[in-house]
Amino acid sequence: MSSYYSIEEHKHRLAAWAASRAASTSPLCRFKVEKGVRILESTGFDEKFSSLSSLPSPKDLKECHRNWRDKIIKNATDHGLCFKDGVAAKLINCYLKVRFVCGGHHDDIRVKALHPPIDAVLLKSLASENFGGQAKQWRTFQKTRWSKFDSKTYEAVISLIQNSIPKGEPLWQIEEHWKGHQ
Repeated sequence: MSSYYSIEEHKHRLAAWAASRAASTSPLCRFKVEKGVRILESTGFDEKFSSLSSLPSPKDLKECHRNWRDKIIKNATDHGLCFKDGVAAKLINCYLKVRFVCGGHHDDIRVKALHPPIDAVLLKSLASENFGGQAKQWRTFQKTRWSKFDSKTYEAVISLIQNSIPKGEPLWQIEEHWKGHQ
């Protein structure tokens, strides 16, 4: 056993694996876990990205997330992949979900503001439940397909989630409606 293998490396590996598997589910953008991990790491999502101070404040998250997506897309291109904001966001959001939301920090104000992973399963459920009285809008986003989301569309989905959940509730709670675990 290596004495250099830390719990932060262990958490990073799980988060990067989960994010890469989830983001590569679109038939429009398949890639191996190894490539997803390299893209995440080249963007700064590594074992050192582990403390709550690594996260932006809720008021800075929108701009920071946009910058992360831009970097992910650029790094994906450097690794021979071409994808849009929807896939980039899925990589980021799944990584942060495992690392922080499910890592015991779910009540922190920065973690409550983190974006949930968006996919067809969630959008379909939100539409069928008429969540927030916005069934038509959820269906429109579902038809667009999460992996084809550009920045404007992705941010519109997040805004609709923010406006549809009770004030002060964490965004991760929208995943109560995600049926992918069944």
